[in-house]
Amino acid sequence: MERILNQKHNKYTFIYALSRLFERASYYGLRAIMVLYMIGESLQMSRDEALGIYGMFTLYLVFSQIPGALIGDLLIGNKRAMIAGGIIQAIGAFVFCIPSITGLYIGLGLVLLGGGLFTSNITAYFGKMYLGKTKLLDSAFTIFYLMINLGATIGIVTIGYIGEKLGFRIGFMLAGILMLIAVVFPLLSKDSNILVSEQVTMPSINQRVIKILAAFLLVGLFWATYEMTSIRVYEIQSILADNIFLKSIWSSLNSIFIITIGIILTLLWTFFYYRQFIKVTIGFIFGTISFGLLLLIPETPTEHHLLIYFISLLFLGISEVHIAPIIHSILTKYTNPKYLAIIISLAFIPTRLLSIGIGLFNDYLYKNSIFTLKLGMILMILISIGLIIYVLINKKLFNKA
Repeated sequence: MERILNQKHNKYTFIYALSRLFERASYYGLRAIMVLYMIGESLQMSRDEALGIYGMFTLYLVFSQIPGALIGDLLIGNKRAMIAGGIIQAIGAFVFCIPSITGLYIGLGLVLLGGGLFTSNITAYFGKMYLGKTKLLDSAFTIFYLMINLGATIGIVTIGYIGEKLGFRIGFMLAGILMLIAVVFPLLSKDSNILVSEQVTMPSINQRVIKILAAFLLVGLFWATYEMTSIRVYEIQSILADNIFLKSIWSSLNSIFIITIGIILTLLWTFFYYRQFIKVTIGFIFGTISFGLLLLIPETPTEHHLLIYFISLLFLGISEVHIAPIIHSILTKYTNPKYLAIIISLAFIPTRLLSIGIGLFNDYLYKNSIFTLKLGMILMILISIGLIIYVLINKKLFNKA
């Protein structure tokens, strides 16, 4: 660990992080009322049809980032792309206010197009601001990740509540307004467009390819394992929800841990630096411990197991914050900046493909949730061992150099 000197965040870090917060509040708020809107009086869809449309929407949104990134990196620039995407996404939210099947599909299409332009380009633009101070990348992307989680929580709570109590139209209008606020931050900020210099010092192409592919694989395995084991987590949660104390906070408990841990680690990583793959290794180790603690809880938990459950979620939060934002940091550090949005847009393709594969066995996994948790723990152990070996080998090579 070394002290970080002569490098600091500036106001643009928080301008773009806040933009991301409002965009996530808009998007997750929209999602929170989408299915209820489709099965409500206006459209009167069956629940299965509504859930099918919702599932395809969330799937396509991941892949829509690829053309959005191509447009940003190769045609109009990341900042213009994110602004255009935000405006299109806002229009899509407003179009949902038209109570018809046509309004639904046009709104979905516009949100997909706008989200594809916005997400990968704002992430890439944010990362490029740190090309001259890469030791702060981990701290910066942790701030960014905190804003994503905070925005998602705010959107689900506020728009979800307003949509149900005051009407879906008002909920969709609020989602559109939040999206326009997200656009205001980059639109009015006076930062100059980032020019990608040919002089940026980069490791050898082989080193970069290895690290980028490793980041792709690790993020895919982490989220796939997270999704697979969440079946048991939710099962425990639903049983313990009968406890009065847990009832009031269980839905937001994970976000509380993520935000608290994220603030602490942001401060630590702003002043002290240690290598990114060490952080990722720590993340997988804590994930392993978290799953191990969950295995101590019997099939039918009682209130006596609350403490173990809370500690497990805390460790899972530590794991997530050591992995999710750091993956973007690794990609930013080792990707040619000219193509950063494209690489970022591709990063979650392995995650989505693995999720689709896991989905094929959902019936079995739901019936055997404890076995699923054991399998997830074994995977985390194997990945942790592999990462420890990789870190030790690289440390020896670094010392020899």
